[in-house]
Amino acid sequence: MTLNISFEVFPPKSADGLDGLRDTVVSLRNAQPAFVSVTYGAGGSDRDRSFAAIEAVRSAGTDVAGHLTCVGQPREDVDAVIGRYAALGVQRIVALRGDPPSGVGADYEPHADGYQRTSDLVAAIKQRGDFDVAVSAYPERHPQSPTTDHDLDVLAEKVAAGADRAMTQMFFDNELFLRYRDRLSARGIGIPIVPGIFPIHSFTAVARFAERCGASMPTSIGDRFAGVDDAAASQQLAVELAAEQIAELVTHGVDHVHLYTLNRADLALAVCERIGTLTRAFAS
Repeated sequence: MTLNISFEVFPPKSADGLDGLRDTVVSLRNAQPAFVSVTYGAGGSDRDRSFAAIEAVRSAGTDVAGHLTCVGQPREDVDAVIGRYAALGVQRIVALRGDPPSGVGADYEPHADGYQRTSDLVAAIKQRGDFDVAVSAYPERHPQSPTTDHDLDVLAEKVAAGADRAMTQMFFDNELFLRYRDRLSARGIGIPIVPGIFPIHSFTAVARFAERCGASMPTSIGDRFAGVDDAAASQQLAVELAAEQIAELVTHGVDHVHLYTLNRADLALAVCERIGTLTRAFAS
């Protein structure tokens, strides 16, 4: 079975960083990714940076997926972004509700003139072009979902609206993903569910971020990082853990994983090299 890889990158904070992003994506091309997704900022300058980042990724010769959120925006603004993506030649969109401006965990309030739910956004994208639409999925339940069943209901709505695939929130215990996949199958949700893999570049930073996102960190991972103070050793362990996680998922029939790169080609490529999907690491 061939394992497909895709990556996520984010726009640099200034135009000066676009060349660096392009270089990162050129390096990531050595893993022959199915696509590279670019995160999205809804505000004016953030949105412009997202468009510039998408053009940089496309100029590196890689298929690109543009993120799109509906939080804090009227429909006309969101529809304009869909049109801009089409004009840029983007055929993949990652449709997300988006976090409130105050950050992860804050209460969500739909824009009065905006798309009220992600399923509405998915339907709008599908009505405006032949886009491949990915949505989010949560092996450990979305932090704001009252129950697991409600979480599955939300995903089912997105699928009914036309979602082609779902990419998961990061998780570090494969049993959580496998049980989640079984629940989706029982519900008749049949779109591909792509595991989101987050190499642990810094245990402290990733553990803190995971907690905010509602993703648990097994004690065994903390135990393995205990006493690892050297940066090179820490990166090596991050590669080992991500590769082990992916290898186990493959034994359970997973044929596509999505790596959250933090714009670090070296770590992502090292993981790909370890799992055998890269034949020439770190070459541009």
